[in-house]
Amino acid sequence: MRSGKRPISLPGRPGNRRRPQEDPPLSTSIPSPAAERLVVIGTPETIADALALLGRGSRPGLPVPIGAIVLSRDQLSAARSLPVPILGSAAELPAIHRTHAFGTALVSIPAAFTAPIARVRSLLEEIGVTERFLPTIDDVVRTEPNALSPVLAAGELNLSKLVGREPRRIDEQAARRVLGARRVLITGAGGSIGSELARIAAALSPSQLQLMDRSDNALFDIDREIGSRFPEVPRKAVLHDVVDSDGTLRRLVSLRPEVIFHAAAHKHVPLMEDHPAAAVNNNFFGTKSIADAALATGALRFVMVSTDKAVNPTSVMGATKRLAEVYVRSLNSAGRTRFSLVRFGNVLGSACSVLPIWGRQLAEGGPITVTDPEMTRFFMTIPEAAALVLQAATIEHGDVFVLDMGSPVRILDLARRFIEAHGLRPCIEGEVSLGGATGRVGIAIRFTGKRPGEKLHEELSYQAEELQPTAVPGVLSWSGQVPDAGEVAAMIADLSSVRQSQDAEAVVRVIARHVPGLNRPSTSKPEQTPVFSAA
Repeated sequence: MRSGKRPISLPGRPGNRRRPQEDPPLSTSIPSPAAERLVVIGTPETIADALALLGRGSRPGLPVPIGAIVLSRDQLSAARSLPVPILGSAAELPAIHRTHAFGTALVSIPAAFTAPIARVRSLLEEIGVTERFLPTIDDVVRTEPNALSPVLAAGELNLSKLVGREPRRIDEQAARRVLGARRVLITGAGGSIGSELARIAAALSPSQLQLMDRSDNALFDIDREIGSRFPEVPRKAVLHDVVDSDGTLRRLVSLRPEVIFHAAAHKHVPLMEDHPAAAVNNNFFGTKSIADAALATGALRFVMVSTDKAVNPTSVMGATKRLAEVYVRSLNSAGRTRFSLVRFGNVLGSACSVLPIWGRQLAEGGPITVTDPEMTRFFMTIPEAAALVLQAATIEHGDVFVLDMGSPVRILDLARRFIEAHGLRPCIEGEVSLGGATGRVGIAIRFTGKRPGEKLHEELSYQAEELQPTAVPGVLSWSGQVPDAGEVAAMIADLSSVRQSQDAEAVVRVIARHVPGLNRPSTSKPEQTPVFSAA
């Protein structure tokens, strides 16, 4: 039976549509004990704060709750010290209501927990209980921008604080000299890096910006954005998969790009472990296809976007990117096109980075997952990554470019900073306790263990690659001998034999012949001298 009363949200809660001045004060918005039985719903910490407010004695009309309900069963032990009965978890609301017949629920859940808020509201509506939302103390007192919004987007977070260093900036004048008044092609233009490359390149006045992607939705979105933000820049949207080598050549004969940024690739490490042929096709043969076409059509510069996972790779994704690196470098003596590649670490805010994953986990109320307490990574922002790629096209000497990103960051430390940026308290799972030293809501960090192909620590360069400073501050480069043509041809032949194979183990065995260190239980030792020992 419904109470017949409309739910009232206090100011500052997600979903509130009423003007703040229309909401009655807390002392008058909660019915008296004679009229309604009240429960408090939240985390152990926010329930404790709400109970302190109700029991402080300065407002005689406030009711005494009959009990409290936590968000999930794993919070029950931390709630045992609360001074009211713990009736259960939010998922059990209908059963608890049948037993205790309460008419009002005082809900105090952190603003970032959008999913639990939605679930609790839905259940309360289903059982006909009036909801009263009480902002958590931390939501009220935080002073950062967007403090009362749900989970902060990457653009709203202080990424410099997360990674522990100031961001690198692009030399705009140098980039304009290379890209200005030229036809610029970006593959993978709908992805995180490709789309940022498109935004920066469009601002540098190219004669035509050519956006290529195989995803029609991603291509449509970036093409529309560039058209809206830079209507004066001529552009061409090209729906095409670079793995199609004949089609790629025909496209480039028509487009005649002068500068090419190749960002299209498969990037998810665990997924490529299960689909090695797809990684070979896209990461190696896709790169070969666009690089060959660049050479054949006389492009001036070709820059491949690579990854630190290509250094001493232990994953299929990293190994196929390493194979692509070697092929790109092998073309540097073949014609007028200058080929180079850029390596960088994990890109914060990209589609496959930890921040979107953690954001979804935080919206659920946690836990935040971290692979290993000792795992480290090099991190950079999307604008930094795109700027480095563009900058590589402006530097005359060097095959391999990396950004000096300082010391690697522990993933655990990054997770703690991410949680704290939302005004919450990070705790190792199993150590969450009521209130903590700060009184803030605790978010558990759960260690999941390494997945196949993952390393504890990444590297930006091989030991044999003696990186040298460039004219661009923070950008380092290395030039080495062009890989042997015969060995590269043998590598291509080997990979061609398995690119359509459904036998994942056979594909990995072929990759491992040419990539030292790619060890799997099912792979044999390399059958020939690898073509790329870094020198």
